[in-house]
Amino acid sequence: MEKTQVLIIGAGPSATVAAGVLNKKGVSVKIIEKESFPRFVIGESLLPRCMDNLEKAGLIDEVKKQGFQTKNGAKFIDNNNVCDFNFSDQYTDGWSWTWQVKRADFDYCLAKAIEDRGVEIEYNTMVTDVEFFEDGKSITTVSDKNGNSKQISADHIIDASGYGRVLPRLLNLNKPSDFPVRTSLFAHFKDDLRHEESEGDRITIIVHTQEIWIWIIPFSDHTTSVGIVGSPEDIDCYDGSANEKLQQWIDKIPELKKRFGSMPTLFDARQITGYSAAVSQLYGKGFTLTGNATEFLDPVFSSGVTFATESGALAAELVAKNLNGENVDWEKEYADYINKGVDVFRTFVTGWYDGTLQKIFFTEKENELMKKQICSVLAGYVWDSSNPFVKKHKRALKALSNAI
Repeated sequence: MEKTQVLIIGAGPSATVAAGVLNKKGVSVKIIEKESFPRFVIGESLLPRCMDNLEKAGLIDEVKKQGFQTKNGAKFIDNNNVCDFNFSDQYTDGWSWTWQVKRADFDYCLAKAIEDRGVEIEYNTMVTDVEFFEDGKSITTVSDKNGNSKQISADHIIDASGYGRVLPRLLNLNKPSDFPVRTSLFAHFKDDLRHEESEGDRITIIVHTQEIWIWIIPFSDHTTSVGIVGSPEDIDCYDGSANEKLQQWIDKIPELKKRFGSMPTLFDARQITGYSAAVSQLYGKGFTLTGNATEFLDPVFSSGVTFATESGALAAELVAKNLNGENVDWEKEYADYINKGVDVFRTFVTGWYDGTLQKIFFTEKENELMKKQICSVLAGYVWDSSNPFVKKHKRALKALSNAI
């Protein structure tokens, strides 16, 4: 039987950030990943808050070497109305930029950096069973692609398995999301008609209707991710394959047709439906859930990787503290903290789809201070309690909307 202090399930950003923090603290770590890297995954537009966590894990310098597209803000467009947020002009003292990345390259870069520091990652290996004991220690059974099984003893497990949601599935922790079912239809396009000065350094969100929106995420190699998001009924209003449906959507929306109508895609269009997810608890005796293994809301404000890295870094710090014999109040120090940030973004996602935020973004009565405060939320600084759009997020959004 193999032994490690901490077993991490999954090798995405939540896992590698957690491994980086633990490795710096001298804790032995082993990562199990069911796929081989590099592999495709969505979630390509980071938020500045991610930079704090990459720095905490000692990974940011390695990412800087990759030449990813810098992201300095977010632009929202509704017909002729434009609302442009620059992260350098925000309320919270934090990072003023981040990256837009092809996740296959980004995740592989982080995984290689962790391996270079001596952390073992076993690819093409699945968790098939976990047994926990009264003291929180565990024995995990894993199987490789050839069907060979073995067991790993660990003092603590961090489940960063993303949509695989390994422990929520094995321990019956999954619960339905309270968000309506939505679908996203997307692909990567060649982007020869990009205007670098206005479109290269930020994500663009185009409002088609109150319920349907489009993301445009430019990459440094002059390709761009384009996705349509809405209810399954709305997105599937066209017949045909995913490629045919996406092309019909491109042709329907003037901003997309002009820029991407004649551009080839880099892969066949993909469609993901029902991606919002939740769990009944974020931790238990001997385990912690991080990243999308906890909760995923919606892609509209690109919060996924932020919560992945935030929860990974925090879980690692608390696990190291616990292994050192110190008491950890997991409810207060972990669950309450993570849920506070999730609740802020939940309010903003809800406000986007019910029209509240769109009304605020495109008003002619712009309030400079409030725009800075909202910008900090969009930058991922959703734990800054000095920001009224964090501390009293529901009330603040409602009051601002009513005042317009």
